[in-house]
Amino acid sequence: MKYFPVDDAHTIPALGLGTWKSGKGEVGGAVAEALKIGYRHIDCAPIYGNEQEVGGVLTAAMRTGQVTREELWITSKLWNNAHAKKHVRPALEKTLRELQLDYLDLFLIHWPVHFQANIMFPRRPEEFLAEDAIPIGETWQAMERLVEKGLCRYIGVCNFNLRRLRELKNQAGIQPLMNQVERHPYLQQVHLVDYCKTEQVLLTAYSPLGSADRSASLKKADEPSLLDHPVILQTAEKHHAKPAQVLLAWGLAEGTLVIPKSVNPSRLRENYLAADLLLHDSDLRAIHALERAYRFVDGAFFGSPGSPYSVAGLWDEE
Repeated sequence: MKYFPVDDAHTIPALGLGTWKSGKGEVGGAVAEALKIGYRHIDCAPIYGNEQEVGGVLTAAMRTGQVTREELWITSKLWNNAHAKKHVRPALEKTLRELQLDYLDLFLIHWPVHFQANIMFPRRPEEFLAEDAIPIGETWQAMERLVEKGLCRYIGVCNFNLRRLRELKNQAGIQPLMNQVERHPYLQQVHLVDYCKTEQVLLTAYSPLGSADRSASLKKADEPSLLDHPVILQTAEKHHAKPAQVLLAWGLAEGTLVIPKSVNPSRLRENYLAADLLLHDSDLRAIHALERAYRFVDGAFFGSPGSPYSVAGLWDEE
């Protein structure tokens, strides 16, 4: 397994298990199987609705001595209804209770989008808050206090474009460790990747396989397939690998972390083994040419009538 250095004391496994879209009753089995295979990086979030089940499996694995807490890297996220300073710590404490942990390795702001405090997902315009209603500095200062209190080791963000990431870094006391964004050959985000490398911000790619298992309500009618692209299929055949392994190996070769989701034991193992697949320079060039600035998860679900948010506003300079 490839690891990225975090600081002098810690490293993070470059390939982790995503838990978005893993439903109750199946996510626990997926995490248990992943731990047996060798996964030590688990990516969670309260909006996924499954942290309690994940926590039960983690606790059982530590109780039996299968893993130690120090071997694990557990990430979770701050949902959009808890960005106000007074809500940040209670949100993390709830996540810790559900995951049955004393601390997180990484706590991320999930989206640069604000909801009213009692709303999980808005149905009416008044349930949104404008982006400037809660300054990012206010939320970030509350996140920094969590590090100081030992409730999480590191903090970062998700779905921040280049402008927002620059603005945050310019005012942060504790610098963001991570930006987690959608990334794959159809959406390579070269400028963001280059900036993160220069500024020593790690970048995690979610939906690295194209998220074809999203619900139909989140899909567009004409979505392209990553796994079926001829270049990916030809590269997989060349290396006697699976298309998913090629996509994951490409992400790792690009210097990013990847967090594929699966609840299928054989696919969990295949994804894990992708960390050992070394693509040739010619493969990387061919895959690089697939760029089409295409987002599978574009945030359109925040752009309902009357909302202050839009797809263009989320990704304004990309």
